[in-house]
Amino acid sequence: MVSGRLAVFTGSTPNIGTTVTAFGTAYRAAALSGKRIGYLCLNLKSAKTHLYLGVGKPEVTLDGIRPELRAGTLTGDKLRQYTYRLPRMEGLHVLFGNMAREQAEYYEPDDIRKLLEASKQAFDLTIADVSAYWDNAATVCAMKEADERFLVTTGHLSHFQEDIQRWTGQVGTMFGIAPDQFQLILLKDMNRITGGFGMKEIRKETGCLSFAEMKLLDSVHLQLDSGRLDEWLATEEHHAAAFDAVADPMLSRLSWNERLLRTERPWLRRLMFHRSRER
Repeated sequence: MVSGRLAVFTGSTPNIGTTVTAFGTAYRAAALSGKRIGYLCLNLKSAKTHLYLGVGKPEVTLDGIRPELRAGTLTGDKLRQYTYRLPRMEGLHVLFGNMAREQAEYYEPDDIRKLLEASKQAFDLTIADVSAYWDNAATVCAMKEADERFLVTTGHLSHFQEDIQRWTGQVGTMFGIAPDQFQLILLKDMNRITGGFGMKEIRKETGCLSFAEMKLLDSVHLQLDSGRLDEWLATEEHHAAAFDAVADPMLSRLSWNERLLRTERPWLRRLMFHRSRER
């Protein structure tokens, strides 16, 4: 059976834009590739994706399928049925996170491994959004299983120095994951003209590898509060294109860009052609 790929996104510290970056990348990957993309919210204590999408009471959430995970009966086909399908992006399947926060510590490594295995069966690419803290089974197991590990941070010293050393560095190493196995995504402040640390300094400080730099548009924060993130991504091309800094090189590694250029979508061929010339 063909197994899909797994890309895991974590933040250097909480509340810096990791979930938006992971979800925006998943949305853009689905839009550009035409592939089946799965998005797993694995923030066991702070699941917010449903709120960002305006889904007040999700029909199925991670805690709702725990019995099947424990019993080992979750399959790729079942997982696809449990996911939320975005009205404006059918190729993206979203599994909303754990709503029973008091049960966060009861998830076992086997639960997460079974979920990831089902997701690899169900989707061509799974993007998992995990906590910045390594004190739970979801973060540890997803990172161990990942094909690509992305670490989101900013240029603020307090966002990358101590937390990366103590969590990604020390705890990750305990599980056989070295700092140079993480790829840095640097979120840049659009309102800051000068100041802050750049990719070179952060890479040297953390030992992680450079991957991409991107700017989150200020208008995205209003959409999170109003639960219209998917609408914001769908209505204006440049909103979704902000995530190309991450999605494009990721798709290139999968060799999906080459396949895209052979499809019968002229607008996409023109887009890729212009981008190649800009580089």
